[in-house]
Amino acid sequence: MHQTDFLVIGSGIAGLTYALKVAKEFPDRKIILITKTQADETNTKYAQGGIAGVWDESRDSFSKHIEDTLIAGDGLCNESIVEIVVTEGPERIREIIDYGASFDKDESGIYSLGKEGGHSENRILHHKDVTGMEMERALLSQLAALPNIHLLNHCFVVDLLTQHHLGYLVTKSTLDITCYGVYVLNLQSNQIEKIVAKIVLLASGGCGQAYRTTTNPTIATGDGIAMVYRAKGKIENMEFIQFHPTALYEPGVSPSFLITEAVRGDGGILRNKAAEAFMERYDPRKDLAPRDIVARAIDNEMKRTGTEHVYLDCRHMDKEKFIHHFPNIYQKCLSIGIDVMKQMIPVAPAAHYSCGGIKTDEWGRTSIRNLYACGECASTGLHGANRLASNSLLEAMVFAHRCFIDSCKNLPQLNFVENLPDWNALGTAEPREMILITQSLKELQQIMSDYVGIVRTDVRLSRAMKRLDLLFEETEQLYRSTKVSPQLCELRNLITVGYLIVKGAQFRKESRGLHYNTDHQEKSPILQNIIL
Repeated sequence: MHQTDFLVIGSGIAGLTYALKVAKEFPDRKIILITKTQADETNTKYAQGGIAGVWDESRDSFSKHIEDTLIAGDGLCNESIVEIVVTEGPERIREIIDYGASFDKDESGIYSLGKEGGHSENRILHHKDVTGMEMERALLSQLAALPNIHLLNHCFVVDLLTQHHLGYLVTKSTLDITCYGVYVLNLQSNQIEKIVAKIVLLASGGCGQAYRTTTNPTIATGDGIAMVYRAKGKIENMEFIQFHPTALYEPGVSPSFLITEAVRGDGGILRNKAAEAFMERYDPRKDLAPRDIVARAIDNEMKRTGTEHVYLDCRHMDKEKFIHHFPNIYQKCLSIGIDVMKQMIPVAPAAHYSCGGIKTDEWGRTSIRNLYACGECASTGLHGANRLASNSLLEAMVFAHRCFIDSCKNLPQLNFVENLPDWNALGTAEPREMILITQSLKELQQIMSDYVGIVRTDVRLSRAMKRLDLLFEETEQLYRSTKVSPQLCELRNLITVGYLIVKGAQFRKESRGLHYNTDHQEKSPILQNIIL
């Protein structure tokens, strides 16, 4: 058993920012940071485009950024949260610059600000086309100098510890559900260990692996969301899964390589099979419309023309500038035989971001006591029905800071809970056939992609739920009878996430933002958040 004052689950920008702040604030306290692979293998690492923030106040303003966010969110944003993130964001950006993060500047030494879909002004700071990786590098370098942070690589969090593990009945209506720590599968010893903590922060990332085609790394299996749901915590708005419009089309390759929205911000044009620039038929903002509109437009063009992708045309763009701003995209395309200055890039939508997740308040507090959540796993109220491009890294840093402030206030009055039981593996055996897990994962991803994708119908959602019910029963039986493995836990979590996405989609009898149901194309006059 381990004991720690602060337990941080996830090593993306949200988890690293929080861990860094509490470690500096409490140099005599212990912080454990858990990641299920290496510390730098996160969704943050793959964030290409940048971070949005009001930087040039001579042209931009908080009110403009707020308005852009609200428009993208299609009526479901929490306006007070939007104001908090937009107004506190620049200070958090300056903070990570002080930590050593480098953002691109022009020849005169002024930060080069990009523009992406849904933004009315140039306000995106970026580090070429690897912004997330640069920000993560800066944070990890800061953490390395702090001796009170204990990094546990290759550890898989299985479940949250609550009163349930002390023999009490815990239901959705229990008012004082409290988190005491977690059970962790140590992948090096293959043993399940118990970590008892005063405060737990979930920064476990998204759930893109629920879909067959995604830009997310293989670790994005919705673990935190599924754990909170099993612990009877509140989950919100899971039907709003954002599909990035422009993932590089490579059949059979997963994860998909992301072609950042910044390419369209710099002048890239979407074209169909006939080389027509089609976006003007769907939205007056053309290629810079919000992501939900662009993704649906591409989906419609693909179905209309019977193709599996459209094209992103960059041939008219300045080669030197393109290579300077997007070196990784340029090299990736070259590696598969595409010279972007001579050929158009084949692109198709791919699951990219979960706008819903663990419901939190303005301080990152979940419905479970002593448990905070921030980053993609959380539903803060910022994104509403659709996330505005480059708001995710901003949200992660703002809410990591807010979780830090609130948890500092609570720490002095918290104590470790004793008598929590060790993991009980009695009656379980080694798995005899891994195909039972791998095949179920393929089935899940196919169900979600075919029935719960960009365009949905009531019949498709009903079919998805029936098939998920069967997968759930089979997997739970396997979970009860075999020893825990990361593959089994991830499958179990993804089935739970799939269920939450479908259930939220079934409850929402309208089309709004990222949720588009052809049986309910009108927007409901009564806006509501779907809490499960």
